[in-house]
Amino acid sequence: MRVLLIGGTGLISTAIVEQLLARGHDVVTLTRGQTRSRLSTTIPNISCDRRDPVAFADATRDLTMDAVIDMVAFQLEDSHTAYAAFRGRVKHFIHCSTVCVYGGPLSTLPATETEPHTPVSDYGLNKSACEAFLLGRYLEDGFPVTIIRPSHTYGEGGAIVHSLGGDTCYLDRIRKGLPIVVHGDGQGLWASAHISDVARAFVNVLGNDVAIGEAYHVTGEEWMTWNQYHAAVARVLGGRYHPIYIPANDLYAMAHDRAAMAFEIFQWPGIFDNGKARADLGYEYRITWEDGVRRTVRWLEDHGGITCAEEDAFTDRLIAAWELGRDAARAALHDVLLETGAME
Repeated sequence: MRVLLIGGTGLISTAIVEQLLARGHDVVTLTRGQTRSRLSTTIPNISCDRRDPVAFADATRDLTMDAVIDMVAFQLEDSHTAYAAFRGRVKHFIHCSTVCVYGGPLSTLPATETEPHTPVSDYGLNKSACEAFLLGRYLEDGFPVTIIRPSHTYGEGGAIVHSLGGDTCYLDRIRKGLPIVVHGDGQGLWASAHISDVARAFVNVLGNDVAIGEAYHVTGEEWMTWNQYHAAVARVLGGRYHPIYIPANDLYAMAHDRAAMAFEIFQWPGIFDNGKARADLGYEYRITWEDGVRRTVRWLEDHGGITCAEEDAFTDRLIAAWELGRDAARAALHDVLLETGAME
């Protein structure tokens, strides 16, 4: 098949292109041309800002494609533009969405694709709007769309996320046995999926008529607590897991930008049922968390991507401020209990 991939230099996008090429598909990417490609070979690329509807229409007008995979539709207008460009011109349109469309907490665990959309982040809200528009076009005029909803996806070319985002000082801190910030008590459930497993689902869906008009989870299946998540990272690094637990609300109040993911996503169990993708797309979870972390760390080390813990003054200051405030609050509570006779 001739496949256009909108956004071909991202973490999942790169893995998708590599697998498409390995299966003999003809691939063209459309990117802004601002991010260096990590592909092992050179393929045709259209340089275009997909946020510019006129430029996007001009850039895609003469393309003859069997399928389009849109990895970078983050606003409703992006999906409007894509629909206008490809309506009646492609056999299959795959939209990369996210489980963030559900918000949290989930109504059932593991959640299925029928989970109500109650997004709490702008990212989830916008992705939900994109989905609603595209599925509406399927119902109204048969636009051949499939929605794929990944959760946390990681691997070579990216980092390992944690309660303070994606900075790699986290890895060096664990390696050196330094404390790391963990939201809540570390007992919330989570699952991550390696890029190679997620990418395979995007490739498998192409030309699958059963998948048209449907949405699919493509997520991790190794359910673990955040304590287990970080402990596995520590084993890979040969370090020590030393958590400093901070409630997600307090963490967000103290570190608004850095703790946004912890507050909007991580504080609720993120467990999803992939049964539909396994049945229709042949989805398989092959790369274990520990093996995937090992691969990712190796890639980061080979590319000088792990920042030294000594450069991470922010985490040290945050922990110090939290412990100072916590101890002061405990002392004040102790005094109140004494004054009221509650400790007699």
